[in-house]
Order: sequence, then C-alpha cells, then structure tokens
Amino acid sequence: MTRLKNANMLLALFLGLAALNASAETEKTTVDSAKSAASNAGEAVDNSINKVGDFMDDSTITARVKAALIDHKDINSGDISVKTENKVVTLSGDVTSAEQKSQALSVAKAVEGVSQVNDKLTVKHKSSSETATLKGYAGDTAITSEVKAKLLADDIVPSRNVKVETNAGAVHLTGTVASAAQAERAAEIAKAVSGVKSVRNDLSVK
Repeated sequence: MTRLKNANMLLALFLGLAALNASAETEKTTVDSAKSAASNAGEAVDNSINKVGDFMDDSTITARVKAALIDHKDINSGDISVKTENKVVTLSGDVTSAEQKSQALSVAKAVEGVSQVNDKLTVKHKSSSETATLKGYAGDTAITSEVKAKLLADDIVPSRNVKVETNAGAVHLTGTVASAAQAERAAEIAKAVSGVKSVRNDLSVK
C-alpha cells in the first residue's frame, strides 16, 4: 500500500514537472515570437521612414532645381520640366539654343543633393516669323505706352478719355474729347512718336 502511494506521488510529481516544463517552453516561444514580431515591425517602420525621407529629398531637390533655373537670367525655365527620382534629376522640354541647354544642365548638376542629371531637353529654334512677331509686339507696346505718356503730359488733350491701340506701327485713337482742336492735337501727338507709321483718329467730339 505504501509503495502504491509512493508510486502515485512520484507519478504526480513527474506530471507536474512535465507540465511546468511545457509551460516554460510555451512562454519562451511566445516571448521569442513577440521579440521577432517587434523586430520585424521596427524594420518595417525604419523602411517606411527611409522611403518618406527619400521622397522628401527628391521633392526638395526638384524645388531647388526649379528655383535655380528661374533665377538664371539666360534660361527660359517656363518651358523646362524637372523630375527627380532617387536623387537623379531629369530635365525635359524645349530650349532655344544649345548654349541654353548646356546652362540648364550645369545649373541642375550644381544643386545640392543631385547625384546625376538626365538630359531630355530639345533645342527648338524660333522661326524668323516668330521672332519678327515678338519684336513687332514689343514695338507696338512701346509705341502705345509712349503715345499715352505724351497725351498725359499734354495740357490740352483730356488723356483719361482717350484710348490708344497700336498694331504694326499703326495707331488707333478712340474715345471722347471736348473739341475738334483737342482731337487734332491728339493725332499730332501720336504722329510725332518714333515708330508710328500712321494714325487713325476716331475721337468723338462731345
């Protein structure tokens, strides 16, 4: 009987130790799994932060390159597109000369953070007709401004009531004046401006 009790006690003790060991192993496995999950999560966060950092760097580089191109007086930056990926800048669009293209590439390369510059710029020369049109437009604008300034400085013509338009050197006067003398005076002033080819006087006397 005593032996049976002792055997039962030993069996219970053995089963208790086995259960304790199993619990310890389970706890260890759980802790290891938690550590592994935390480590993986940390790596994922680090990777995400790095990706965000790279994105911010690319955005900053793009902004800096655009600003540098705008600040350069000899580069028409409005026709140039800037894109940055992994610190590699790509310039695309149109420039008016090979010199302007070279300047744009040099400006981009000089920006802090740029590792490389890809050139996709196209040299597009303006035709003689386009150049002439631009010059003509600038000339007409200058003539209009000068005629207005001279009318404003005149003591006879009420310039605030006179509208001035210029097309290819031909000045057109419209609006109202108080007398025929004022209308004639306005036309004379316009004719005296350099670059004026003709004056059409449609001023009304009221």
